[in-house]
Amino acid sequence: MSFTPSRRAFALGAATTALAAACAPREATIDEPTFVNLYTARHYDADKMLYAAFQEATGVEVRAQSGNAAQLLERMRTEGEATDADLFVSADAGNLWRVKDAGLLQNVTSETLETNVPARLRDPEGAFWGFSKRARIIVYRKDAVQPEEVASFDQLAGPRFRGQIVARSSSNTYQLSTLASRIERLGAENAQAWAAGVRANFARDPQGSDTDQIKAVAAGEAQASFCNHYYYLRLMRSEDAADRAITEKVGFVFPDQAGAGTHVNISGGGVARHAKRPGRAKQFLEWLVSDEAQNLLAPVNVEFPIRPSIAPAPDLAAMGAFKEEDIPLDALGRHQAEAARIYEQVGWR
Repeated sequence: MSFTPSRRAFALGAATTALAAACAPREATIDEPTFVNLYTARHYDADKMLYAAFQEATGVEVRAQSGNAAQLLERMRTEGEATDADLFVSADAGNLWRVKDAGLLQNVTSETLETNVPARLRDPEGAFWGFSKRARIIVYRKDAVQPEEVASFDQLAGPRFRGQIVARSSSNTYQLSTLASRIERLGAENAQAWAAGVRANFARDPQGSDTDQIKAVAAGEAQASFCNHYYYLRLMRSEDAADRAITEKVGFVFPDQAGAGTHVNISGGGVARHAKRPGRAKQFLEWLVSDEAQNLLAPVNVEFPIRPSIAPAPDLAAMGAFKEEDIPLDALGRHQAEAARIYEQVGWR
């Protein structure tokens, strides 16, 4: 399957048309100024569309300030009660948990949030709420590997793949969350054995992004790796024919379908502890999981909707249905330090 430039233009056009049709202005009723300050560690064009749609629908302007998650956490900590942040948004539950653990988020809830966000895709105390999902897939070189050989993350640690695995650095949040999920399910001893097995199979020291791992597999530098699903789809959607050609050489599987299910993470947000406009912040969180926002995300964003009732974009749907790992996502934060220690012990780098 490929996502050509014309298909991409069609999807974007459809989203714009839906936005114009669905977003009739409605008067905001919260007794707070008609803007909200967002600290965001997400950097997607789709988010700008969301901000515009939210303002069109509610009259509330989203004033976004971007940075990486660690930088924004430190900024909020330093600013204290004087912070400009009304809410914090980031990819990866581990990032969200760190901000919660630093005491920089407040617990909120509402009927809308409770109804629209599955319990396992939010903080149990209400500190953060997911609004989109990403899956951790295994990619493999089609001319060297059969799909059944990479049906489980366990297989990446076996002797079949000596010298044939590439991966990104262990300091990456996605890598930490991948191992943290294993710690939650199977314990630290099992997680360390797995990490040591994969480390022994490296074709080279960790380097680059998830996209770089896919490219290395396609180029024959290794036979398999693992990444978030949207990195694969971005190459498939690319206007560059060379990027699309990479996905002709590389296949993917949703791993562990016969076991615990594929590791799933979120993008999500929470209301800042010292928010000056907490009502607006909660209003934005509720809107992100509304029909309007979820359907706007579906055609243009390469993450899965948080709500099972919302249809994903056609190329996401074409990846197929899959069983998801069922663990509380705050575990990705709770086990993050242990995951980092294990990676260091096995020499992952």
